[in-house]
Amino acid sequence: MSKHDGMNYAPKGKPNPVVSQGEFAFAAVALDHGHIYGMTNGLIEAGADLVAVYDPDPKKVEAFRQKFPQARAAASEEEILNDPSIKLVAAAAVPSERCALGLRVMDAGKDYFTDKTPFTTRAQLEAARAKVKETGRKYAVYYSERLHVESAIYAGQLVEQGAIGRVVQVMGWGPHRLNAPSRPQWFFEHEKYGGILCDIGSHQIEQFLYYTGAKDGTVTSSRVANYNNKQYPELEDFGDAMLVGDNGATFYFRVDWLTPDGLSTWGDGRTIILGTEGYIELRKYVDIARDEQGGHVYLVNQEGEHHFSVNGQVGYPYFGQLILDCIHRTENAMTQEHAFKAAELCLRAQEQAVRIE
Repeated sequence: MSKHDGMNYAPKGKPNPVVSQGEFAFAAVALDHGHIYGMTNGLIEAGADLVAVYDPDPKKVEAFRQKFPQARAAASEEEILNDPSIKLVAAAAVPSERCALGLRVMDAGKDYFTDKTPFTTRAQLEAARAKVKETGRKYAVYYSERLHVESAIYAGQLVEQGAIGRVVQVMGWGPHRLNAPSRPQWFFEHEKYGGILCDIGSHQIEQFLYYTGAKDGTVTSSRVANYNNKQYPELEDFGDAMLVGDNGATFYFRVDWLTPDGLSTWGDGRTIILGTEGYIELRKYVDIARDEQGGHVYLVNQEGEHHFSVNGQVGYPYFGQLILDCIHRTENAMTQEHAFKAAELCLRAQEQAVRIE
């Protein structure tokens, strides 16, 4: 797990299998983003069997199999799609190619688990919605800044328990280190990555919907800029937006590629959740100048001030829930509509964004 490069950040948790060996097989394809390693870790820890991997680049396959030698190297994508034993395909394709791959996976009768952002255009979103309705398959999304972060999961439990009353506002900060030399060419091509609010902004909007319980929202303001990386003219290194949920909750978030080299990790991700009876602050990956481990939850409510260090204490329940959802055709991990609504709102924020020069 790389603390300095967010593209290759792959959390590891404790094994917590929800199925027996041989009960749920999955494959990994399209290894374009390092998040595929975190997605794979989570599924394996929840008991899934990784049986195959495919990417047209043999070097990517070789690197993947060094971490996961149990995966056979498939000769083609078709070999995986035609294998009836494989129930789920996990993928981290170039963002603009994620939808087309998902449509092929669902047409093959399998569930699809993609890295965020799941779409780069509204037309892709509508195509996926139609295909889910047609096939009954799942188009699951790895919104990792909540699903694979123990402090974020614990915050959700506190909210559910009523620790801060009704949630009325969320503020999110999603800074990332650019580390440009490690990035592939597509990362700097707007049509392929979709824009900063569409890409890493998708994490933020998903959290807003989750913590507030909103089912929909309106983008009231959004902005993007390239402040510090003019050598990459299609890159947006800053973006922010404001939304209002259909339940009256409000949201502000900022994402950027401006993390300084002096930070001990790839980004000082934080979230503040304001309720009618208190508030929660998450310091997800680092508590600067105090604790490089991160995983900090600060809670202030009517009962006092509280600090919880939750790394290794909470686990990552999403992956086991996803496996069971695939088996039982339930929606306990995340509803399909929630996954798609987060994607829709990030697309709207990107479309509406004013560009700051």
